[in-house]
Amino acid sequence: MPEDIPAACPGRGELMMLMTTLRLGTLASVLAYPTIVSAQDIADTIYTGGPILTIDDAQPTTEAVAVKDGRIMAVGSLADLIAYQGDGTDVFDLNGRAMLPGFVDSHGHVVMGGLQALSANLLAPPDGEVRDIASLQDTLRQWAEDNAKAVDRVNMIVGFGYDNAQLAELRHPTRDDLDAVSTELPVVIVHQSGHLGVANSKALELAGLSADSENPPGGVIQRDARGEPNGVLEEYAFFTVIIPMMARLGPEGIAAFARSGSKLWASYGYTTAQEGRSSGGIVEVLKAVDAEGGLPVDVIAYPDVLEDRDYIAAHTSKDYTGNVRVGGCKLTIDGSPQGFTALRDRPYYDPVGDYPPGYAGYASVTMEQVQDAVNWCYENGFQIITHANGEGASDMLIAALGAAQADYGDPGNRPVLIHGQFLREDQIDAYKALGVFPSLFPMHTFYWGDWHRDHTVGPVNADNISPTGWVVERGMMFGSHHDAPVAFPDSMRILDATVTRRTRSGDILGPAQRVDVMTALKALTLWPAWQQFEEADKGSIEVGKLADFVILSDDPTAVDPETLDQLRIMVTIKEDQVIHEAEEGVQEGGLIGRQFAFSPAMADRFLHAMYDGLTPQQ
Repeated sequence: MPEDIPAACPGRGELMMLMTTLRLGTLASVLAYPTIVSAQDIADTIYTGGPILTIDDAQPTTEAVAVKDGRIMAVGSLADLIAYQGDGTDVFDLNGRAMLPGFVDSHGHVVMGGLQALSANLLAPPDGEVRDIASLQDTLRQWAEDNAKAVDRVNMIVGFGYDNAQLAELRHPTRDDLDAVSTELPVVIVHQSGHLGVANSKALELAGLSADSENPPGGVIQRDARGEPNGVLEEYAFFTVIIPMMARLGPEGIAAFARSGSKLWASYGYTTAQEGRSSGGIVEVLKAVDAEGGLPVDVIAYPDVLEDRDYIAAHTSKDYTGNVRVGGCKLTIDGSPQGFTALRDRPYYDPVGDYPPGYAGYASVTMEQVQDAVNWCYENGFQIITHANGEGASDMLIAALGAAQADYGDPGNRPVLIHGQFLREDQIDAYKALGVFPSLFPMHTFYWGDWHRDHTVGPVNADNISPTGWVVERGMMFGSHHDAPVAFPDSMRILDATVTRRTRSGDILGPAQRVDVMTALKALTLWPAWQQFEEADKGSIEVGKLADFVILSDDPTAVDPETLDQLRIMVTIKEDQVIHEAEEGVQEGGLIGRQFAFSPAMADRFLHAMYDGLTPQQ
């Protein structure tokens, strides 16, 4: 208070006047108050005028933040930070909105996120309009009509995001269902998990799949009563179709995905994205896109350790080349829990489909492959992030990590569990003992919580999917991810699900696994920054860190937790530069604005770049 300022203090009168002005709330007058500072102390920008959540336990909130050269130079009261104002300082008035550190992607696939934006949207409500196979067919037909020029050029129809768990028929579409869309063009649709897909007869023909085709290791070709492929392809059976198709897109096609995906991430407040199962070729495309100014966010890539070891060894670094770096290795052990391809330690509860008695899923790799990959990463000190959804997959990972640590010690590589949908409590203890960082998927409670309760694990075990409560009880950090394009990279949906664990039907799945809002915010910011060795630069608003911020429509710690998913991303800022600003009404009412709303002409331009010169192999 002014009366507490010593009478002998130099400039006491000016300080008293300044603090009186602050109490009156005339921000413009305060910031116009003249100061004399050295040039190196003049801020480029001062952010103030709303609640600022720093995610720094030593100073959880602040009144103002001063930034210079893309980094935070001061955090504190406006009265203190006014000393950093000069004639060239911009004042960013939050207008009552809340500012937080930019979100850090704990696990996603930013390049494939472009596929999500540029193909037919087959998602169920609230993110799309597909409710049954008829509406799925109509959506594909309408997309093909709206993008006729691109479809004619590429001779292919692509859709993303169908979910058999949300279709009225509670089954996968088949080749016959897609043949009703087209028999002349190949039609390929991708399951929302990204681990399955469906091809029509033409696409199966082009892929060379027939009754004589054998299941590939780690994959299944589903068949009809005659033994013919019915169009549904699981895991590596699907990847053998989709990966060559993606490879034929060429660098420009992948570049179009990368540009679109990175903008999508920025629209949800992410300033750091992950390419969570990459390749050397994709990383090089990312670098090229970044060099031309096409990546608004940082991207950390993890090439597949079973395919790109030479590239991983040559390029893994904690330093960025522009906005891109290789963070280490990705290993995938099993598949999708909602698609019944995750490896459990017991039978699925009530799987929907043609499954034998006692069916418990399967691993997509052998134990020998897992151990060899983990050993290689430990021997070389590389970080390894491992997709393990089912309890059986975690048993494999825990055994491999334990053996590697026994042989090579702890190289400080911060191994990461990706997903861990189905975990036993003893496995959490094992992961803690091994120093594993869990990147969990609590958004599953919203999208597939009812399905898990009724079909995958049953009502008792469903309460403990994505067990954030168990992790917090043990004093562990964790990350909350979206795995986009499995789901949209919707940060506020993640926040809501981590705090409330409400399913689509409104059920609360595992109330004991809920966490408070601040813990959930750390799992979107500081903790995933630590996960990826970037805690010194990102994840909290502290002096010396990058000026990566997200501005929300309201303070998430001050609203009803049941309304967290209604908060809007207003502005995303990367190193003091605005990289996304919401348009009025953009994020009102569900997905409209939660994704890019491409007009047919815009989609055609993207697809032209993406598919230029591409024709399906004959």
